[in-house]
Amino acid sequence: MIGRGPSTVTDWGVPAIVAGVSLLEVALVAPDGAAAAVVLSLLSCLALVPRRRWPRSTTLVAGALTLFTPWFGPELDDLAAPILVLAVVAYTLARWVPGFGGLLVLGALMVLLAADYVFTDERDNDVTDVFFVTSLLVPPYVLGRVTLRLAEQTAELERQQHLVREQAVRDERQRIARDLHDVIAHSVSAMVVQTAVAQELLHTDLDKAAQALDNVAATGRQALAETGRLLHLVRDSADELGLEPAPGLAQLPDLVERFRVDGLDVDLRLADPVPELPAGVDVSAYRIVQEALTNALRYGADSRAEVTVSWDSDTLRIRAANQVGGRSGQGTGLGLLGIAERVHVLGGRLDHGVTDGGRFEVDASLPMGAT
Repeated sequence: MIGRGPSTVTDWGVPAIVAGVSLLEVALVAPDGAAAAVVLSLLSCLALVPRRRWPRSTTLVAGALTLFTPWFGPELDDLAAPILVLAVVAYTLARWVPGFGGLLVLGALMVLLAADYVFTDERDNDVTDVFFVTSLLVPPYVLGRVTLRLAEQTAELERQQHLVREQAVRDERQRIARDLHDVIAHSVSAMVVQTAVAQELLHTDLDKAAQALDNVAATGRQALAETGRLLHLVRDSADELGLEPAPGLAQLPDLVERFRVDGLDVDLRLADPVPELPAGVDVSAYRIVQEALTNALRYGADSRAEVTVSWDSDTLRIRAANQVGGRSGQGTGLGLLGIAERVHVLGGRLDHGVTDGGRFEVDASLPMGAT
């Protein structure tokens, strides 16, 4: 997994910190060849900046510059800050190089380190010195591998969540399509009956026949609107649609009663009589309340919920609220996807969130003349 994004604060910040520590150590120790040490340290830290984009080449350059320090400047035992550069190199090779390809670069750098001990260090050394430095690089390498693994797991989890959300949207679209199918079937049946009535009245009462034909036209316009929504939803789907009668606001008391039996204390505020709504709006309002109560039953803190359905001449408004912070918080959010899909299809507006008082509220507005 090689990083390809733009440079971040971390990309510059870590090399800057290492460079600062290196310069401070050179200033305090003042070893022989300090100038060369400063130049090589700055160059190696600069090479580490694009390490996410080119992890192999940048780490090889940075590590080589660091290990060339004993050849042109201070001896191996004069400075400790170069170990920080090598630690960043080890982490980078583990984090940003897929597989174990980074070990090849790290092995080449260990060969250079061994050459430093053999050809530049006048002390009596043996192979244990190389193993000692190598042991200092093992923890950052292991940390890099662990971080890589966690990043891969996070990416896979996000991918799975994305698939689940997409499936939830598809399922809700199919459910909306079934509801709209029932609405259209009812509208067409009503048109057939009204047309037959108009045909009978043409010979006896022209005024009533005209009124019946007006009803046919109004029902047809509504059916056309619902057909447009249906075609938008199903697109190329070949799934069969259900034929169960579509519920509406009139069935909300029965719905609330079922939730009360399941243990949810629902306070429903619905004026009587309910308004005459376009069938698509009516069934969608019912489904929105149903989903809101389902979420309250599953994730509410106190098994209580409030639902208010109000309307004016243009807009139907549904407000649902329940206390959160209990068993499972706000849940997965898939229910909200379904509500949002219905509101979007009808050209409405949806707001939801947790208030300062710890209540989760859903506020949906649907145009009563939605087309």
